[in-house]
Amino acid sequence: MSDSQDATSPVAGIGGPVACVSKVELRVCCKSLLDRDTLNKSDPCVMLMVQNQGQWTELDRTEVIKSNLNPVFAKVLMLDYYFEEVQKLRFEVYDIHGAHSIGTRDDDFLGGVECTLGQIVAQKKMVKPLLLKYGKYAGKSTITIHAEEISGNNGYLELSFCAKKLDDKDLFSKSDPFLEIYRINDDGTEQLVHRTEVIKNNLNPVWEPFKVSLISLCSCDDERKLKFLVWDYDSRGKHDFIGEFYTNFKEMQKISSANKVSVRPSAIHWLFLKVTWECINPKYKLKKKNYKNSGLVILSDLKLHRVYSFLDYIMGGCQIHFTVAIDFTASNGDPRNSCSLHYINPYQPNEYLKALIAVGEICQDYDRLVLMEVDTIMQVCNFSYLEFSACRMSLFDSNVESTTFWTLSLLSLRNISSKGFVRPLTILFG
Repeated sequence: MSDSQDATSPVAGIGGPVACVSKVELRVCCKSLLDRDTLNKSDPCVMLMVQNQGQWTELDRTEVIKSNLNPVFAKVLMLDYYFEEVQKLRFEVYDIHGAHSIGTRDDDFLGGVECTLGQIVAQKKMVKPLLLKYGKYAGKSTITIHAEEISGNNGYLELSFCAKKLDDKDLFSKSDPFLEIYRINDDGTEQLVHRTEVIKNNLNPVWEPFKVSLISLCSCDDERKLKFLVWDYDSRGKHDFIGEFYTNFKEMQKISSANKVSVRPSAIHWLFLKVTWECINPKYKLKKKNYKNSGLVILSDLKLHRVYSFLDYIMGGCQIHFTVAIDFTASNGDPRNSCSLHYINPYQPNEYLKALIAVGEICQDYDRLVLMEVDTIMQVCNFSYLEFSACRMSLFDSNVESTTFWTLSLLSLRNISSKGFVRPLTILFG
């Protein structure tokens, strides 16, 4: 974590047959890293490399955490997961110097590990030892990688937090607070969701708004327990604990109901009470008789943005209407010639009709209209005959077992304009 500590949060081609692709979030933490610095501890950063055609290239990297040999990185690394592909990954840990630049000296390299995305996804949580060059172990250093699939309809949240009257942990100045959010998993473990930026010398901090996916925050479970921690930042990595509290997403959503209340002074005050938590230091609570809290943390704004999948739109009533535009050009030849794409074969459909069948059979399931509209834009260059293929789809008629097709053959075009075009033709089949 740097002095200016950037806030980090998760919120980062189709062709041929549809691939089995999913969005995956990777979260990284390390333990017992090598100490490469003389006066302080290492300032680690993890770089994610992907192999493409035998070459390793950097895809993303985490934030830098100052003076910490057991870092838990807040930044989420997002990838596309393809089930049918072997996606080789390499995680490299570096001791960062200066403006987040990767050092070139051997002493800057703290270790690395290679694996595939499939291995991480299959295990969900993978722990591996870090290796130096030539396969040597980097002491007892390990890296832990958590994988989580992001579904298309989870959506994401935009949250704004502030605090009031936090405890002052510094002797000659005020605290430098930052906020951490942890999700409590089913097995009781804690997963870091977000870490805010540091607000210098301020007991009433207002942190920058941030975005987080619903599945990252609470696994789409409104009542999943969430843990909030407030710290006083220390550049040496020894942050002072200010306090903590527990809540869940269901309780956080009370601000949405409160926002509907009229904006009278009393109503505004009531709104803040609904989304305010006491920040408690358990040690102070046991030792001090008159202890109340170590400050208040306030959820000042919550915006829920739903990200809908294609299936959500279909199930919500979205209709797909089939519209076709065909450019009938003379370059394809006479439709009476078997070599022409326009050839009217009495035994099987031509290429145009095959395309209409392939697309139309898919689209018909998502169109409640009985009529199918076909727009044809016809261009004719010194060609007075047009072969036109059209199709009629049996949409919701369960009595019709197969789709019926018509072929209108060799229509004579008489109203050809001077530029060789006919007006667009719209045909409705009932």
